[in-house]
Amino acid sequence: MADASRAPGLIQRYREELQVRHYARRTVNTYEQWLRRFLRFHGRRHPRDMGSAEVNAFLSHLAVGLQVSASTQNQALAALLFLYRELLKRDLELEGVVRARTRRRLPVVLSEAEVRAVRQRLEGEVALVVGLLYGSGLRLMEAHGARRQGRQGPADGAAAEPGARAAEAAAERAPSASG
Repeated sequence: MADASRAPGLIQRYREELQVRHYARRTVNTYEQWLRRFLRFHGRRHPRDMGSAEVNAFLSHLAVGLQVSASTQNQALAALLFLYRELLKRDLELEGVVRARTRRRLPVVLSEAEVRAVRQRLEGEVALVVGLLYGSGLRLMEAHGARRQGRQGPADGAAAEPGARAAEAAAERAPSASG
């Protein structure tokens, strides 16, 4: 049986510090996983016995060895910065870290003719939803919420989804199919 007077370990203190600062539950879990991976990478040495060189080595390993995306490496960095700055009260020098490359993404934009060709092939509810999405600038989940709400209605009389009112307004403005 565990001794109740025993001080909480590093990971427990880390979680508590994140929770006290009102970090989201998923963020707390993700940051904890990054801390565990960092500790495993360095043979379970305590972070107070490590510093910038070990953090740099871990982040470089993520970029070079595991080829993670830039956002993944940034997430790991944020988790470790929180550990060192907030829990251990130490600053890190992060020079020489190999940064993960960000891939340039070109947006896919359809011409009006291409959009018209796609929309002409659609029928029924799908055509209505695509028309709402295209005509009002709604996101897919906003239109999905409006669709669900149309079937069930909001429990308190207010729009449940952020885009539901926009969807309703767009539906009212849309020309009717009958003429």
